Amino acid sequence: MKPDFSGWATKANMRCSDGRVITTDAFKHMDGKRVPLVFMHGHSDITNVLGYAILKHMAEGVRADGYFNSTQAGQNAKLQVEHGDIDSLSIHANQLVEKPTKQVMHGQITEVSLVLAGANPGAKIDFVAVRHSDGSLDELEDEAFITSGEELFHADQTTDAPPADGGGKTIADAFNEFTPEQQDLVAYIVEEAVKNAEAGGDPDGDGDDDTTAEGVVNDDTQDAAHSDNNNAGEGDLSHKEGADNMSRNVVDQTDKQTDKRGKRALTHAEAEGIFAAAFKNKTTLKTEVDAFALQHGIEPMDVLFPNYQNLTNTPQFLSRRMEWVAGVLDSTSKTPFSKVRTIVADITMDEARAKGYITGNMKKEEWFSVSRRTTDATTIYKKQKLNRDDIIEITDFDVVSWMKGEMSVMGREEIARAILIGDGRAVDDPDKVADPMGANSGAGIRSITNENEVFKTDVYVNTGDTNSSMLEVAEAILRSMRFYKGSGRPTFYTTLPVLTSLLLVKDGMNRRYWNSPEELAQYLMVDKIVPVEAMETLPNLFGIIVNLTDYNIGANKGGEVNLFDFFDIDYNQYKYLWETRVSGALTVPKSALVVWKTNSGDVLVSPVAPSFDKTTGVVTIPTQTGVVYKNNVTGATLTAGAQTALTADETLVVEAHPASGYFFETDGLTVQWTFHMPAA
Repeated sequence: MKPDFSGWATKANMRCSDGRVITTDAFKHMDGKRVPLVFMHGHSDITNVLGYAILKHMAEGVRADGYFNSTQAGQNAKLQVEHGDIDSLSIHANQLVEKPTKQVMHGQITEVSLVLAGANPGAKIDFVAVRHSDGSLDELEDEAFITSGEELFHADQTTDAPPADGGGKTIADAFNEFTPEQQDLVAYIVEEAVKNAEAGGDPDGDGDDDTTAEGVVNDDTQDAAHSDNNNAGEGDLSHKEGADNMSRNVVDQTDKQTDKRGKRALTHAEAEGIFAAAFKNKTTLKTEVDAFALQHGIEPMDVLFPNYQNLTNTPQFLSRRMEWVAGVLDSTSKTPFSKVRTIVADITMDEARAKGYITGNMKKEEWFSVSRRTTDATTIYKKQKLNRDDIIEITDFDVVSWMKGEMSVMGREEIARAILIGDGRAVDDPDKVADPMGANSGAGIRSITNENEVFKTDVYVNTGDTNSSMLEVAEAILRSMRFYKGSGRPTFYTTLPVLTSLLLVKDGMNRRYWNSPEELAQYLMVDKIVPVEAMETLPNLFGIIVNLTDYNIGANKGGEVNLFDFFDIDYNQYKYLWETRVSGALTVPKSALVVWKTNSGDVLVSPVAPSFDKTTGVVTIPTQTGVVYKNNVTGATLTAGAQTALTADETLVVEAHPASGYFFETDGLTVQWTFHMPAA
């Protein structure tokens, strides 16, 4: 069946007004497809459906053969097309795939639309915007209306009207034969012509009006065309109020080798030579133009090239790696209250063991120590402000959303950092996130590195001597896993330099011990290894082994993460506050191992346990070089030898500390002993 009309649905390789280019094969898969024909993209209303269109893929783009239906709207549209009242097509496409270079590579044409007016010469892409009920506007980047600006033809006409001189090619055909560099050059020339037409002036000083579109090519031959200016169409560059003069051609100035300033200009022959050199040498147009400019003293050549464009819509953050943050926060236990009390009963001592019974003897009560501590909440926040004038002026992206994203990212990192190693600020810094030390009660987030020995074990490794290697670190961790009393298989949090050094450990045959982090994790008896860049601020820390299920984050109602907005009318500023109020602490005894690097000159020593005579109540402190024994309650140093006998129901807790220049392999309950004299 003969179509009622034909026309270009979209043109290929044509630079759009927003800088995008629809590639030749972007809609190749639509060849022969049948899509609805509507009016003004009214595809949401069935009364706007005028018929259908059959798409034809061609090298120049996609053509549409239109067939009107017999409805009143369809026949009315047919008469208006035949009369010439409507002469332009547009398409609606979705599922657009676009390269970062703004080249549309693929898309799905969903309908062809008759429109009242096409785009200015060249294609135009308008991305679809959805306005929500709250007034916000979202731009759908994969859905667009695309208009080529080409006129319709009746079925008995040729698809492209020939030029006035009778040649076989249309202007569009000639333009499509240009290389991308040549098309960029033409686009620049037209853009400069428009700017000069709007600004006015006589650039060549010859008194000519220079206002027709042909003035782009040669501004000295325009007098004969001036009389036609008032009849120019909307796309004609001459049809501009105040456009009394046109920019001189930067390429063709055969009559003048220099401009008014005495600067050298390109001729057509020289321009063709540049294009040929770029093709022959397989270089870019800019490279050949720069070489020509250096040879002939032409300046400035940079105006021939497009302006710089952003690769991303928003500024990119230069930040620490944040992949570990979500894992830390998601792994912790959560409670809907922030005041947390932890009670620990030590049943490792002999007095807590079950006892055998002999008939007729008195049964003895068991004894064990009970300790408790409390942890309260602390506030963590980030505050920002923006001048309202700046928000209005920044139109490239949503600066408020971008800034709120930064506040959230940095706030979450600060909480995760505080859980593992603390925030690193000095104790007297007013901005410090509170970190209660040791067994003392207090408010804040207790960092695992500063936790009390009841809840974690410190592991020390000396890798400073010439015979040491990171293999010693792995072996020390493996030996110390016997002190881990936490839930399930823990995670090893470390730094990327430490992980790399461990993976580079080799045997005597120059073979690596572990070929991947997974193999190393299996050797260390941990679930996985997670690099944490923030831990690099502690140079003596090898890593933390913990299952964060044993770490509790508590927040009362209202203390969860909140984001507040406030407008200061006096200073015309918007202020933003990201805030949370939480507490944090390990809740399971001996649920973490913290691996440290000792000073290179320190000597390893293993403390000997004191002896205890249960009949006399006498504790005897051994004599050992490199070990200092102290009373846990008073902190007083205990001299070697027998101590004062304990009275009935009296307890002595002895701690061992390494002397200066010495270190223990581990710290914690293994270097602390509790002696209790039972009641009479």
